[in-house]
Amino acid sequence: MYAAPLADIKATLEQMIEAGRLSQTELFADATPETVEAVVAEAAKLAESAMAPINHSGDQEGSRLENGVVRTPTGYKEAYAQIAEGGWVGMAADPEHGGMGLPITVMSAVNEMMASANLSLSLCPLLSQGAIEALEKHGTPEQKALYLPKLISGEWNGAMNLTEPQAGSDVGALRTKAEPVGDGSYRIEGGKIWISWGDNDCASSTVHLVLARLPGAPAGSRGISLFVVPKFLPNADGGLGERNALKVVSLDHKMGLHGSPTCVMAYEGATGWLVGEENKGLACMFTMMNNARLGVGIEGVGIAEMATQKAMAFAMERRQGKTPTQDGQGTIVEFADVRRMLMDMASLTQAARAIAYACAFQLDMARAAPTAEARADAAAMGAFLTPLAKAFGTDVGIEVAQLGVQVHGGMGFIEETGAAQYSRDVRVTAIYEGTNGIQAMDLVGRKLADGGAAAERALGAAAELATAMAAGAAALQGPAMALAEAVGAARETTRWMLEAAPNDRAAGGVDYLRLLSLTFGGMYLLRAAKGGDPRRVALARSFAARRLPEVKALAVRATQGAEDLYALDAQTLSTVS
Repeated sequence: MYAAPLADIKATLEQMIEAGRLSQTELFADATPETVEAVVAEAAKLAESAMAPINHSGDQEGSRLENGVVRTPTGYKEAYAQIAEGGWVGMAADPEHGGMGLPITVMSAVNEMMASANLSLSLCPLLSQGAIEALEKHGTPEQKALYLPKLISGEWNGAMNLTEPQAGSDVGALRTKAEPVGDGSYRIEGGKIWISWGDNDCASSTVHLVLARLPGAPAGSRGISLFVVPKFLPNADGGLGERNALKVVSLDHKMGLHGSPTCVMAYEGATGWLVGEENKGLACMFTMMNNARLGVGIEGVGIAEMATQKAMAFAMERRQGKTPTQDGQGTIVEFADVRRMLMDMASLTQAARAIAYACAFQLDMARAAPTAEARADAAAMGAFLTPLAKAFGTDVGIEVAQLGVQVHGGMGFIEETGAAQYSRDVRVTAIYEGTNGIQAMDLVGRKLADGGAAAERALGAAAELATAMAAGAAALQGPAMALAEAVGAARETTRWMLEAAPNDRAAGGVDYLRLLSLTFGGMYLLRAAKGGDPRRVALARSFAARRLPEVKALAVRATQGAEDLYALDAQTLSTVS
């Protein structure tokens, strides 16, 4: 059963990213370390008691569509009610509309625990948080007054509608239409696929944010507008009116996340209202997507944590063969190869958590820092860290979940043990909200467009720590030297990326993202080890010895260019031999 990693979360917040600086700002003055610790502890109780117990059963039961009505698994409605009643949906939302006004950093810690406990259910409040942010930034005063209180309270849930059968990552190819009616509303016609929590029996209504084209709109992504399309047309007082002309056609049969209803939606002249400016919908939606990218990285961390806990518990109990310690009578945790996997799982999870929380912290400081220059620097760093948080967090979630299956051996392949569910559930996180390959292209394209300034700032901090720790405690001198070598390789690779042709950068983008993430992960683990805690020292040493050496190899791969990838034409490449 899940136990919230409160000590690790606290160490990440206080030691690795120094989140206490948030309470020194005017905006987040109330978010003191003591307050944050109390909030996280309260959320932990909810995750452990209400969400985790129905995770496995929800996976087995799944959501279903019955006579046009989506039914979520047993216990979901009651658990969601507790999430809503506790105010957890609107943690970071504006207090003017009922939110708590907490930092995104705190929300990320809470969302991690919810993802660990029950990823399928946690998607519902996560998507609502994205809808809240989009409406806060782009909605009209009337839209904010109508929708935000209901979304923040959890009475209604939010869903994002981008994808169509012919328009996946390339949303510019979408065909859904929006025709002006003449009274300020629009008729929405079209279909959307892969709409997570597009309908459910937990919230009384679902607020869809839908991308569509206006008549005469420019082709491609420059001609997309965003519309708010509720399941029920709201009355002037915010109550529910008649059913809107939209429906769930079917639910997807997925590899994992069975408890989360993923809908095929049909809009048959549904009534919607424009959000933001005409033909600027993609910019509005990216507000929601950037929120979601960090949130998805947090999902990866959450599953990595849960898979690690389960593998640790199994390894402590399972007896198999003669062990090299304990007079041969120990459990499998005493085998070196099992130790290797468990140390990797723990250290990778800690590293991914730190990068995601650091990203959230920078996004908070982009709003709260006292000067315009400091806010701009934080915004640039938050943008730089977003693709790392999303891609590395989800890659780690997948890798750690797979290792969890391996630690279980044959038992891991049996659904009843639960280890396989984490691997199935987390796999899609590397795909949605922009595949991890797209995150890598974003990193080597847009995020290096500043001439590598943000990358150098982050690497400079890692270099300073390595220099300081190299002259410190003997136990951490080796990790400090390994970190310094990783920083050197990362800097050289960054210089290569800045000079390379676009397609050569794209060919090495995934490896570049990984090497940066490992380097920063090593930095954060070393920071945590400064206090001398034996567990944190051991994790920092293991990560430095077994993961940081990968940076040099990744640097070689990242700087190969694209020529070898095009040595064969597509027809020859696809020929069956």
